[in-house]
Amino acid sequence: MLMKQVRRSFTPKDFKLLVKRSRAGRGMFAGEMIPKGSCIIEYTGKPTSVEQMRANSGKYLFWTGRSSMIDGNIPGNRARFINHSCAPNCEVELKKRRIYIFAKRRIREGEELTYDYDTEYFDEHIKPRGCLCDKCLAKKSL
Repeated sequence: MLMKQVRRSFTPKDFKLLVKRSRAGRGMFAGEMIPKGSCIIEYTGKPTSVEQMRANSGKYLFWTGRSSMIDGNIPGNRARFINHSCAPNCEVELKKRRIYIFAKRRIREGEELTYDYDTEYFDEHIKPRGCLCDKCLAKKSL
């Protein structure tokens, strides 16, 4: 059986996205249903300095290549409000040193958008205070 490879569109759709209070601070929520596979938003930022890259300690830093990084802590980057989850509904894809957020599954209206921040960031920023995602909180309550 031949598998058909689906080509992704790296153009974010104009979804209604809301930034509001979440369990982890501020979060981004779907203001409407988002279909599986949709390009939701681009994570943007300014290029970092060599010193920032070496320190790699900012909360909004994102590697865009082996030797390139952006600082997403800029007013125009609404994607910085997407929080971590160990069972995320979104995933990150890089294309030509640009960062895009895609829906891993159908996302319901009102649902918080999340992606897995990966090991390095998780260990440095989330693990010390405890993960607040639904999956981890459910484990803690058992």
